[in-house]
Amino acid sequence: MRTPLRPSHPLSRRGLLSGALSSAALLAGGGVLAGCGTKGAQQTEAGCVSDDLSGTEKVLNFSNWPQYMDVDENDESKRPTLDAFQSSTGIKVTYTEDINDNNEFFGKVQNQLAGCQATGRDIMVLTDWMAARMVRLGWAQKLDPAKIPNVQANLLPSLRNRSFDPENRIAIPWQSGLAGLAYNGKATKEIRTVDELLTRPDLKGKVTALSEMRDTMGLLLQSNGHDPSNFTAAQFDDALAKLKRAVDSGQIRRFTGNDYAPELAKGDIAACVAWSGDVIQLSAEDDKIQFVTPESGVMLYSDNMLVPNKATHKAHAEALMNYYFDPKVAAQLAAYVNYICPVQGAKAEMEKIDPELAGNPLIFPDEAMLSKSKVFMALTEEQERSYESKFQQIIGA
Repeated sequence: MRTPLRPSHPLSRRGLLSGALSSAALLAGGGVLAGCGTKGAQQTEAGCVSDDLSGTEKVLNFSNWPQYMDVDENDESKRPTLDAFQSSTGIKVTYTEDINDNNEFFGKVQNQLAGCQATGRDIMVLTDWMAARMVRLGWAQKLDPAKIPNVQANLLPSLRNRSFDPENRIAIPWQSGLAGLAYNGKATKEIRTVDELLTRPDLKGKVTALSEMRDTMGLLLQSNGHDPSNFTAAQFDDALAKLKRAVDSGQIRRFTGNDYAPELAKGDIAACVAWSGDVIQLSAEDDKIQFVTPESGVMLYSDNMLVPNKATHKAHAEALMNYYFDPKVAAQLAAYVNYICPVQGAKAEMEKIDPELAGNPLIFPDEAMLSKSKVFMALTEEQERSYESKFQQIIGA
């Protein structure tokens, strides 16, 4: 039986991130980013050694976002894939949905990790840019490739060798998504490019863009022929100038989190910068609403599993990561959460579960789409402050 596309994502993971790095937080002396570079915060593998007690303790503490794990439709207390892992390994997993915002969660664990202290968690799931910050600060443990062979074999090529984890040994994708364009065919004709979105006269005042800097600016960098995974300050400023022109001309109505979704559904806005997970939900109700991979490219983001410093069950964490990169297990999870599955081979397994979902390019993008996808460049603390501040000034946040 088909797992329905659930309308239970009132706020997507990307929506939760929107505006998380406000200009106030970036510029305030006591803000989160200001604290990142304080003396003693940086850790090294040699200076902060973690002991693994997996050999004697059959437990694992897993922190994740809400609604990011499959649930039995007849018994919400059951999580089929996770229950199967526990049964097959004898490892008792304490699964906690306590990540609602990257910066908020960072605030929960910052003091412990800065002081090389345990957080009580063996796995935490963080979005690319926050995962990059954790790596930069030396707050996550390196994984043993020999213990995650499924990851080594089945991780999508587009998610390998990312700038903040080039060896794929620290941040392992849990689920992924795309930032691209969307339009309502009842309100406008087809749109194919970022430049159309920003300049087409019939769209003036009927366009929104995302307040998540990495997604909006990543698309604009691509539209200018630049690589958002490796760009210069001058290239960023050039893309920002293009965005400013669209704001000043009135082309862009406003910047949003995923609150653009109901407006797009109603046709109050005709086109927008959008997240694939939201558009899946909207297009299930109205096939006139379409997600578009711009001709210049699309942004790919992931939420990643990391093992923090002083976590004491790293081997169990590696076993769980390896388990979820089994294509059969990955297909079961994807059938429920409906985000991009990061596991090669899962599409063939999904055919057995739900052929319609297997054919959805927003869950299983084809090679043409993936070849045009980019992950935003990992930023230094100084770059993060500078780029976010400039972006916030343009969008009026």
